[in-house]
Amino acid sequence: MKARLLTSLGIVATLALMFVLKVYVSSYFFDVLFLAIAMFAAYEMSGLLTRAGRHNNTYIILAMPAVLTCATILGIHFSLGFGYTILIDVALVAAGFLTALIWSLATKKSTLKEMKIREYTGKYSRFCAIKALNTLIGIAYPTFLFLMMLFLNHFDAISLEKAAVFDGKLSLFVVLFAFLIPIFTDSFAMLTGMVIGGPKIAPKISPKKTISGAIGGTIFCILLSACVYLILGSIDYFVPVIANFELWKFIIITTLGSAIAQCGDLLESVIKRKAGVKDSGKILPGHGGMMDRFDSYFLLVPYLLLAVCFILV
Repeated sequence: MKARLLTSLGIVATLALMFVLKVYVSSYFFDVLFLAIAMFAAYEMSGLLTRAGRHNNTYIILAMPAVLTCATILGIHFSLGFGYTILIDVALVAAGFLTALIWSLATKKSTLKEMKIREYTGKYSRFCAIKALNTLIGIAYPTFLFLMMLFLNHFDAISLEKAAVFDGKLSLFVVLFAFLIPIFTDSFAMLTGMVIGGPKIAPKISPKKTISGAIGGTIFCILLSACVYLILGSIDYFVPVIANFELWKFIIITTLGSAIAQCGDLLESVIKRKAGVKDSGKILPGHGGMMDRFDSYFLLVPYLLLAVCFILV
């Protein structure tokens, strides 16, 4: 419990520092943090896939966070626009799949050795294709999904005409709530579940999660997020955002975001069950791995990006 508390304090302190640096120095500090999270999560995902019997190319999965980060930042820097930059990222993910496939086919000696170790008796080409497909899964989840955070972090620089009314303040607002929604939801889902109890959501996947906890987590997330929204409305810095971001839109985005964050948590539980492990790693004392701490974000981030793009701008 002590280790978990100290780690949580360390995470909060790091995030607070990143927000200060974003406001007063540069948004790129957050990019470095997102890249570090993505790389650790990618390594853990590769390990989980391997334990689940899904052979993959760890080196390609580990390289893709850096490749996608560089491509996204360059796309934003050169004002390619949201659509073109996303297309480049998708093309790079496809290139990662093809690289994994070609590499397995080209290194026949080592691939045959791996097939023998894993006691795979099927066709050589089929093994290569399956390994490449598993590598694609490891690239898409969580790396590609989580690195949508880069777009949120630089949202004000994306070529969207209607974003101008937010006076360059929207990215800070959205990134703030991208972190707060899972924190509020997870914390109060646990507390509500402990107090009320009741039927489990998916006892075979996550024995501790209850229906009451899920509902309570979402309700408290809405209430606390609304409070923060109103507080920010009294701060001059955020006035351009609050003035153009109606409360009812904010509540809709937050409500769905809370539910999606919990789905992300459950999805990682499914993956860990398949792999037969309790935690994805040990890098965060008291929490487990990077995926254990940030699992709620992997589905939430792309949702927030789409929600902000289509509902606001």
